[in-house]
Amino acid sequence: MPEVDLYDLRFSPSERRAKERLWKVLCEQFLQQYVRPEDAVIDLGAGLCEFINHIRCRQRWAVDADERVRHYASPEVQVHCGTARDMGWLGRETIDLAFASNVFEHFPSKADILGALREVHRILKPGGRLLVLQPNIRYAYKVYWDFFDHHVPLSHKAMVEALQLAGFRVTEVRPRFLPYTTKSRLPSSPFLLRAYLRLPLLHRLLGKQMFVVAAKA
Repeated sequence: MPEVDLYDLRFSPSERRAKERLWKVLCEQFLQQYVRPEDAVIDLGAGLCEFINHIRCRQRWAVDADERVRHYASPEVQVHCGTARDMGWLGRETIDLAFASNVFEHFPSKADILGALREVHRILKPGGRLLVLQPNIRYAYKVYWDFFDHHVPLSHKAMVEALQLAGFRVTEVRPRFLPYTTKSRLPSSPFLLRAYLRLPLLHRLLGKQMFVVAAKA
């Protein structure tokens, strides 16, 4: 029997195309403000490369354990297949900004998460930043375990503690930012997402994912 990929089951081709359009808006309208043109940026657990393909900067890296990441990365994106817990192929203090979206809930343990955070801290330049977009178990507890590959539940407070243990200084915490998944009722189109990003009140009503910014102390 041929092996079935979990993400092929979870997202149809049309849903993947819709996600791509939403990520383009999210990068242009929100995430780009954290990224300078001269930055070297790394996307941890890049998956379909929806962030790293759309962010504008000098150098872009996609890291994922799945070899298929090479298929999804744009030609200008450099790809490394491996885990975020071991990025010895990158020198110390070589990256300006790291990004992790819906990554840490897939790690097998909190010890593995802490190991990855310390590795990110090592590769970041002084003052470099880590952006974390992550399901917040405090608000997503009813649906968090609907996904077979979720292992570690984290609230925004637990995420802050982990970052501090790894040597980071947390500079911004939004406990409720985006809805839980792109299958959520809102925002379901680029137009609705643009409107959603401009209305923080909706974040407090519908947000089930945290957004945390931490700087290398």
